Amino acid sequence: MNVDVAGKVALVTGANRGIGKAIVESLIAAGAAKVYAAVRSVDTAAALVAAHGERVVAVHLDLAAPASIVAAADTAADVEIVISNAGVLRTSTPLADDAIDNLRYEIEINVYGLIRMAQAFAPVLKANGGGAFVQVNSVVSMKAFPDFATYCASKAAAYSITQSLHTVLKAQGTHVLSVHPGPIKTDMGKAAGLEAIADPPQLVGDGIVAALKAGDYHLFPDTMAKQIGGAYAAFAAGVVEAEMGEG
Repeated sequence: MNVDVAGKVALVTGANRGIGKAIVESLIAAGAAKVYAAVRSVDTAAALVAAHGERVVAVHLDLAAPASIVAAADTAADVEIVISNAGVLRTSTPLADDAIDNLRYEIEINVYGLIRMAQAFAPVLKANGGGAFVQVNSVVSMKAFPDFATYCASKAAAYSITQSLHTVLKAQGTHVLSVHPGPIKTDMGKAAGLEAIADPPQLVGDGIVAALKAGDYHLFPDTMAKQIGGAYAAFAAGVVEAEMGEG
């Protein structure tokens, strides 16, 4: 299913910085009519609003507060493209004392948050003709790294949910795109010690615009992502993207 961003109304979570900010800018550059910048504090989106005027509308949304997701869906009743980008990262190995606490927190935001986003916005997208739901996952959805074990596990779970959403939302005419960046120059990437090998976030934003227009299932936007995506392609085509019966 091909989705052209031009003229569309979109919503991006975590829009005030990093990948989220780059996605907003790519959508605007591609001709989006309006972008809801969904953030925990609307003041943090002030620079985006100042730069783009009425084409960017700040809206409160906190993945840890389910009521705020429902309220944002009510506010953005005209949205046609939802980009679920916000997430959290904790660093711990499986043997770390805080591993379970970290995983619990990451699951709450990265997985339960995704499910709540889909539940709140699927009816809105359906009412507006289908559109698209984009989930920003990670290359660690496929490949675990020991120092980020709990984050990897949460992103693997989010990718699994994304695959189910791809099938479920197709019935209402909503295209689902799963995005898998590698190291990106963001505050999160810097905190994880990956800045030296990171690529610019604009690759993700521009990649999403192009992938939606092409009707792609997966996007691997950067250097590391392309390497992993290339190796994963045959499995994705033969298993993940293939029509298979359950059981």
